[in-house]
Amino acid sequence: MTGPVLGTVLRLTLRDLRRRRARAALLLVAIAATTTTLTLGLLVRDVADEPWERTRAATAGPDAVATGDARTLAALAKEQGVAAAGRPYPTVTGGLRVRDVTVNAMVQGREIAPAALDRPLVTDGRWLRPGGVVVERAFAEALRVRPGDRVTIAGRAFTIAGIAITSGRVPYPSATPGLVWLTRAEAARLPSPAGTPRRYTMPLRLAEPGSAPAFAARHKGVRSWQDMGAYATAELRLANGVLLGGSWALAILAAMSVALLVGGRLAEQGRRVGLLKVAGATPALITAVLLAEHLAVAVAATAVGVAAGWAAAPLLTGPSTGLLDAGTPAPTPGTVLLVLAVAAAITAAATAVPALRGARISTVRALADPVRGPRRRSRLAAAFAPLPVPLLLGARIAARRPRRTVLAGLSLAVTVAMVVAALSMSRDVARKDRVLLGPDFVPGAGNPVTERLSQIVLVLALALVLLAAVNAVLTAWTTALDNLRATALARALGGTPRQVTTGLAAAQLVPAGFAALAGIPLGLLVDAAARAAGNSPAGTGVPMLWLAATVPATLAVVALLTAVPVRYGASRPVAAALEAR
Repeated sequence: MTGPVLGTVLRLTLRDLRRRRARAALLLVAIAATTTTLTLGLLVRDVADEPWERTRAATAGPDAVATGDARTLAALAKEQGVAAAGRPYPTVTGGLRVRDVTVNAMVQGREIAPAALDRPLVTDGRWLRPGGVVVERAFAEALRVRPGDRVTIAGRAFTIAGIAITSGRVPYPSATPGLVWLTRAEAARLPSPAGTPRRYTMPLRLAEPGSAPAFAARHKGVRSWQDMGAYATAELRLANGVLLGGSWALAILAAMSVALLVGGRLAEQGRRVGLLKVAGATPALITAVLLAEHLAVAVAATAVGVAAGWAAAPLLTGPSTGLLDAGTPAPTPGTVLLVLAVAAAITAAATAVPALRGARISTVRALADPVRGPRRRSRLAAAFAPLPVPLLLGARIAARRPRRTVLAGLSLAVTVAMVVAALSMSRDVARKDRVLLGPDFVPGAGNPVTERLSQIVLVLALALVLLAAVNAVLTAWTTALDNLRATALARALGGTPRQVTTGLAAAQLVPAGFAALAGIPLGLLVDAAARAAGNSPAGTGVPMLWLAATVPATLAVVALLTAVPVRYGASRPVAAALEAR
């Protein structure tokens, strides 16, 4: 592209953006929602392992942890591949009571002196002392305790000396019961279950840490650090999967927004395209102007999305309280380029086809009418003839642009489906928390893993609803502009403003009703597929009353969002609408 041509494209692009700021803002919101979600997913992926790795380094984490009786552990310490073994410490499960809460706890007896291997890191208070107990941090948060509080373990009273984290065991609630530490002597005095030998736990350092999974597979009661790390960071990985999956749905809706926006611009600017062609603009130049305008918005949306995703990342990448924080992840140049490439691809794919189609229309036709006139379908017209006037107008308006109608319906169907799936997942998460609540779980304490997942699902559902709202507004506005002359003719032939308003509204609500009906089973299929992928049992699903309310709720929201464009299309003076080009 030569310098003068490039300058022309830039001037026309900047002029169009200034003249149509509302459209540019809607497009910016649509693409920014996708880039924000994608940025979050990529940042979570990049730091998923860091909390566990930092915790291992700070706590002299073992390569494997073995549990069993004293004789078995003594033999295991001499196995080939074991470079070092810590002194086995007694482990017993007993009831822990604080205030009016009673819950099971796993008690480990430890030395007062710091250990060389598997050394818990105290984050509040101090390490063990006679008569004191140290509580694992995630377990302490669930119990709502801090140093100085009193607890009772197996009928004996202790004072909480400190709060600590460890990489020798998966944090609560991913591992239950919760973990506490007593001195070795006090733990040895706690009673063991009747008829069972006393259990011990022994940390191991292997000659080859990478071989820990194979070592654990060969020995009963041994768990590798890789396995514990996978459980400890499962919530971050789950969040990443949900975010990236949601990004695909958002990308689909963003592409629909761009396509609807381009279609609206062509319907509104048919005469401008003709004037550009009269001035010597080629179809390639006109296409380049439309592409440049939307790509400029995509670049701005990438900047907004990366900044928003970076700002929101600490809310998701912060690990459970049982691990050290990985810090605020910064987007790498590769992350920014990937997000920009996705935004540009969505925009270009949605813009190229309608832009080329509009640019290739003959100059005379572009000057006389919109860029692409609606097709006349006599059979549909005959089928709609018996309908009341408002429904007849609505059906004909919707049938004039079938691609637009289908695109708007797909947008709503995807949104309804994701909302139904989100509701089902949220209900199942709450049900599982209630079912799992038992003697190993703190009564009244939330599950931070499922709570975070529920928050992510809620945010994604809201983003999808926002994009669907943008699409509904764009569809209604484009339809109103495209049918200004048709509605004016209807009023000139005797149609009342109320009938025209009802007809324009019906053109939006009828496809919305079908989309809502299609979105319900689609959402249930998405939920079932997610369960199958995660090997989860069938959930309770969404109550039938909620599903039945989905259709009227969707229609009400669409009617509210499209009220202004519909009113504009029906209230424009007849003479002005008929004279407009």
